[in-house]
Amino acid sequence: MSQGAAGNPTVAMVEAAFQHHGLHWRYVNMEVPPAGLADGVRGARAMGFRGFNLSMPHKVAVIPLLDGLGESAMLIGAVNCVVRRGEQLIGENTDGKGFLKSLQEICDPRGKNIVMFGAGGAARAVAVEVGLVGAKHITVVNRSEPRGRELVETLRFNPETLDAEFVSWHGDYTLPAGTDIVINATSIGLYDADARLALNLDSLKPNMVVADVVFSPPQTRLIRDAAARGCRTLDGLGMLVNQGVIGVQYWTGVNPDPVAMRRALEEAMGL
Repeated sequence: MSQGAAGNPTVAMVEAAFQHHGLHWRYVNMEVPPAGLADGVRGARAMGFRGFNLSMPHKVAVIPLLDGLGESAMLIGAVNCVVRRGEQLIGENTDGKGFLKSLQEICDPRGKNIVMFGAGGAARAVAVEVGLVGAKHITVVNRSEPRGRELVETLRFNPETLDAEFVSWHGDYTLPAGTDIVINATSIGLYDADARLALNLDSLKPNMVVADVVFSPPQTRLIRDAAARGCRTLDGLGMLVNQGVIGVQYWTGVNPDPVAMRRALEEAMGL
């Protein structure tokens, strides 16, 4: 369920998973205005939907219409994936889970020092998930101090193992010594391959992992700059694919082929 969801390449990706695994399922975009959200959820219940995704502006408004929330969705305070479990509709958040799955393919965040740019919805989802699996320290770098500090407070769910701090973002940020993972969780670079993240590139070191949640273009300026300095890089397409993988797992119980899903996504995006 989304507002203005027509043309979403996620449809091609998820339906490719259904086709690849011989599942007679459909993944259909339905444009639901805010005033019709409650009716939409009631309709999904009545018609026996196994689940659905939501985009903004529904991610928070849907919560009181559901029967429960997964752990990370509760901490994040937003839902982008609803799953039918028995007779209940349970809200999950696959934004951060998709990023985490992609990150774990090249680096285990447990015990790591992480610097994350941004404190919006994507940043909240990513930070909560890496925190839940045992990140040691998360520095939230953001221009808005209230939003940044609010995210840091959210991350204090396990203060014995996870430390978090806020840094106000002014000018080019210099990564502190000992940084293991750098994450751009802002929209800087979305649909603009030359958009520059305000980061002191000299502070990037070859042993760092640099990840971007931006999926279009996959090779953002940050990713290109980091690769040129010997960093291991992670583009936003992997996060998007793994969100789809997790959603299909939730709904069908099948572990879909991420290669087939990424191929369909890239074709739909013209990459």
